[in-house]
Amino acid sequence: MANKTAYISLGSNLGDRKENIDKAIRMLAENEHVEFVSVSELIETAPLGQAEQPDYINAVAEIQTSFNPEALHKTLIEIENSLGRQREEKWSPRTIDLDLLLFEDKIIDTPELTVPHPQMHLRSFVLQGICRLNPNVLHPVMNVSVDELAARLNGGNFIFEPDRPQLISIAGNIGVGKTTLAKQLAGRFECQTLFEPYDTNPFMPEVYAGKNELALNSQLFFLTSRVEQLGRNNLADGKICISDYIFDKELIYAKALLDTRQLELYEEIYQPFATKVTTPVLVIYMQDSVQNCLERIHNRNRPYEQQIQLNFLQQLDSDYNRLFADWKCSPVIRLSTSQLDYSDESCIEYIVNQIKCYVTGKQYSTCSYTKGQV
Repeated sequence: MANKTAYISLGSNLGDRKENIDKAIRMLAENEHVEFVSVSELIETAPLGQAEQPDYINAVAEIQTSFNPEALHKTLIEIENSLGRQREEKWSPRTIDLDLLLFEDKIIDTPELTVPHPQMHLRSFVLQGICRLNPNVLHPVMNVSVDELAARLNGGNFIFEPDRPQLISIAGNIGVGKTTLAKQLAGRFECQTLFEPYDTNPFMPEVYAGKNELALNSQLFFLTSRVEQLGRNNLADGKICISDYIFDKELIYAKALLDTRQLELYEEIYQPFATKVTTPVLVIYMQDSVQNCLERIHNRNRPYEQQIQLNFLQQLDSDYNRLFADWKCSPVIRLSTSQLDYSDESCIEYIVNQIKCYVTGKQYSTCSYTKGQV
């Protein structure tokens, strides 16, 4: 039987962690059905789930094997057992943890084995490990490279928590198309949708018309409205909800619109409010050129927006980029608005199924959308 490529994650947080991983690697390499190819460097991570335990060290190994996936999985369990793995409750400490991440491009979903590993797209330490061996490997269900999947996490590691509100927040510049996408997704997910209360803010038209003395009033109106929409007690546990904004934009706009004294007061008020809102489980960050955004603003012809200048959009664009350069609260999927085609079913299916992988705890096959890949 021809050898097949597989990727295996190795982790340990009990005893001599490095020695445990080295032993597991040696046992793999000594198996006559396994040819050891390479292993990533060790990555130290905080434990997921139960925090009161030692940190893990993790690595990813690439192997060639004549085993089928089920036989390889059985071998990994045997190695774990021989190295003292105790199978207790989920997230418990362990001397060694071996997971079959990928086996060629196979998709397996049985009670005994799921390949690809069902939450590998939420683990930076896994994705970074594979990237250091081969960044072009495709996730066979999501049809996305491990390099892109790792970029979505920005170094963070996440777990699927089905009992919390599954909030999806859409972020991006004015005119980038957040509300349009939110409406498209809401129709597909048949879920609650939260829209920015632009039309009910009595101060915003005057602020955009140049009355800066009302800027603080406008920002406080938005702040209280968003807390009312996104408050932890206002969203249903376990249910998908889509917002056409991200709460963290508040400070971006406050810094852009308020003078120094207004901003100092606003920041004092902001902090206790910020602790009351639901953190999204996924952010969709929509991006486009500021010129395209300004053209959409003019085309949709909202009177209070017609005074918006290009330099204001450029400032917001830079601020959004800085926000998501350091974002570690949730995965972030970046979409290019100019490459979205809402009339193309494969485009919408691609986005919907990518989102489902992060908010349902399951993997959904994703088409290859090649027309200006979103």
